[in-house]
Amino acid sequence: MIFLLGAGGYIGRAFQRHLVRHGVAHRAIRRTELDYSEPSRLLAALRAERPAFLINASGYTGKPNVDGCEDHRAECLFANAVLPARIAEACASAGVPWGHLSSGCIYQGARPDGSGFTELDAPNFCFRAGPCSFYSGTKALGEELLAGYPDVYLWRLRIPFDHVDNPRNYLSKLLRYARLLEARNSITHLADFVPAALSFATLRPAPGIYNFTNPGAVTTREVAAMLAAAGLRRTPFVFFADEAEFLREAVRAPRSNCVLDTAKLLAAGISLPPIHDALRSALARWEPDSPTP
Repeated sequence: MIFLLGAGGYIGRAFQRHLVRHGVAHRAIRRTELDYSEPSRLLAALRAERPAFLINASGYTGKPNVDGCEDHRAECLFANAVLPARIAEACASAGVPWGHLSSGCIYQGARPDGSGFTELDAPNFCFRAGPCSFYSGTKALGEELLAGYPDVYLWRLRIPFDHVDNPRNYLSKLLRYARLLEARNSITHLADFVPAALSFATLRPAPGIYNFTNPGAVTTREVAAMLAAAGLRRTPFVFFADEAEFLREAVRAPRSNCVLDTAKLLAAGISLPPIHDALRSALARWEPDSPTP
């Protein structure tokens, strides 16, 4: 059986849908039911039910976006750093392996040669190497707090998307924003990520950090062109002149735009489709929940 924490969130719901669809025994836990922020309570549940694996899909991303974290710093720090450390404490005591939703948004840009950051590269978009958003700072701190714990996998997602219209879906965001920032990014297709992440429970590769994006990178203009070609946007996309204008007029906190290397994931025997293929797959099955803009 699998314990799923944070089942009510965007990514947590994706996990639960997959587990239900494939008949995988699991328990989706919400804090209103079991306050897993208290290590003693989580430890008691782990010892009583003895799950084979635990997934922590909880966290604080801010609403409507990471700018919301700037106004709720205590909640953001607790959910993204303190809480994962408490879960690690309980899982270590119970001997339960687990996966944690980390983030690749602790980097900015790419390596000097243009290649993606590896799991060995120190974060350069965090409290120790700012300026950064408060959200990114707490995600990097969370990774620091988990260092040294046994049997934990840190899955670094970036800019998740899938085929269902949702305010948290990267594709939905691009369809709704009045203006876009041109940037090059690694991003994560949830339909590929969820089953691959669940395979860690059985494959059991070496514990540690894994960049979990679809191989390659894509620019905002490329994605916008694909959305337009799919007929999902009738009006033209408008772009900011540059990042300075974007930071000045659209957001309160700086944003991470970066490329990640996924060679470690592939070496562990886990292969995701290239990013452009993943985008085409999502757009081919698009399910709108609201009128087309």
